[in-house]
Amino acid sequence: MTTLVTPAEQAIKFVDRLRQEASEPLAEVSTSEPTKETQIIAIYGKGGIGKSFTLANLSYMMAQQGKKVLLIGCDPKSDTTSLLFGGKACPTIIETSSRLKLAGQAVSISDVCFKRDGVFAMELGGPEVGRGCGGRGIIHGFETLEKLGFHDWGFDFVLLDFLGDVVCGGFGLPIARDMCQKVIVVGSNDLQSLYVANNVCSAVEYFRKLGGNVGVAGMVINKDDGTGEAAAFAANAGIPVLAAIPANEDIRRKSASYEIIGIPGGEWGPMFEELATNVGLAPPVRPKPQTQDQLLSLFSADVVGRNVVLQPATAFDMVGRHDVVKPSLEVVYDNA
Repeated sequence: MTTLVTPAEQAIKFVDRLRQEASEPLAEVSTSEPTKETQIIAIYGKGGIGKSFTLANLSYMMAQQGKKVLLIGCDPKSDTTSLLFGGKACPTIIETSSRLKLAGQAVSISDVCFKRDGVFAMELGGPEVGRGCGGRGIIHGFETLEKLGFHDWGFDFVLLDFLGDVVCGGFGLPIARDMCQKVIVVGSNDLQSLYVANNVCSAVEYFRKLGGNVGVAGMVINKDDGTGEAAAFAANAGIPVLAAIPANEDIRRKSASYEIIGIPGGEWGPMFEELATNVGLAPPVRPKPQTQDQLLSLFSADVVGRNVVLQPATAFDMVGRHDVVKPSLEVVYDNA
């Protein structure tokens, strides 16, 4: 005799199975040297923190060291390759594929990938303001790359420049789908950039619980003024500092004029040579995301108001009078 299982019973069994899986200990991120020929590395950080600056110079230095490097801009602003190409805009994959599709033509590598001094680069692009989801554009862009043979390309390094907002599934794609082996966060000695870096660490941990294998290789501190908050965050999160790029006027001016500074033999060459070495060798580790209070504790009391006491508001504060508290909506009649 066949026993029928009701939908409610199926739901209970499903929830029990999820709880059992969630209670199982997580496997540690592999700390061994990467075995895959191509290292795919996603770099995340708050908007304006210097991801594109870091990646343009890092990719250039890697190419000068004899590595075959592909730089992919995954930010809807499409500014990743601007520094690499001296301020020239690179046609985006989304824009190009849409234009060619209307013309009844297929996208080819030559339409979307361009070179400079050994660095291969492309931009995914994104929708116009108010006309679509940036994360969906990322997904569409990678679908196009897969059709172009992305998984068969022979690079030593593929560097992905991502917006730090991994709340959106599109921007969290490399972590969620194990499309990269490791993540690097870019931050500075300010709360907002460290908040974003911490979010990235939390995303890595979240997808680990779902069976993911991506780890965090470390942090690049940009615009470092020596106050130490970013280094303290990295230590607390259990991730190494791969490089500290100083808050320097020469760097700022050259970056603003779209000038590469990660050149062998140049003033800033040794710094990017060290970063290139560290990025290549750093193993992916499992980060320890910080709580909001732990993040705030990195800063001095005069900045975060650590001595302030939270005082609960009252109904009188809100309406200026004391109302009778009614225990329920039940109507109570007076005795006759």
